[in-house]
Amino acid sequence: MSGVQAPRETTFLLARPEQKLLEAIARRLPAFVRPDHLTVLALAAAVAFAMVAAYGWFLVAAGLLVVHWFGDSLDGTLARVRKAERPRYGYYLDHLADAFATALIGLGLGLSSSMHLAAGLVLVVAYLALSINSYLETQALGRFSLGYGRLGPTEARIALMALLVVVACGVELSVLGLTLLDLVALGGALVMFLAVAARAVGNLRVLAAREPYAAP
Repeated sequence: MSGVQAPRETTFLLARPEQKLLEAIARRLPAFVRPDHLTVLALAAAVAFAMVAAYGWFLVAAGLLVVHWFGDSLDGTLARVRKAERPRYGYYLDHLADAFATALIGLGLGLSSSMHLAAGLVLVVAYLALSINSYLETQALGRFSLGYGRLGPTEARIALMALLVVVACGVELSVLGLTLLDLVALGGALVMFLAVAARAVGNLRVLAAREPYAAP
């Protein structure tokens, strides 16, 4: 089995109800809507997010995360429901789009007056490290898991939406010159780096057992 065709592991909290909802939506979409259209919608939402977040319009930004979820999560489901999957094309396009969207979201937040740019970029690097590790696992171990433990991309979006609403409502915090968004971003980045490190250690143990070193 190629890495592209590796089965998805969906162990995070909202995986099952989310998948049922996405399949129900996919079956009701008009025929002219194609998976690529949804991918473009997700990218457009990420671009719009970066623009409005930079101006501090966080309630609008929170709404755009819903649009991004719709496009990003539904494109693959629509292809599966219609039995029109293109595994390699979809795998490449989906993850390339995810990388751009992640960078745009972090950049938009970092350019706002509520977050330092450095904190936004650290968050982007940490999230991309999680993603890259997932892609490496797909190729090296033959499994594809977007989530870490019980948390996946959808849970991360919900947490970010809630945080943006809190900040938009005027909740402020400053610790050593760091804002609430800074503290959450840096704390989240630390957790993500630790999660990657823990998974990497476990993966290397599995791979070492599968491919033991043979001394010459």
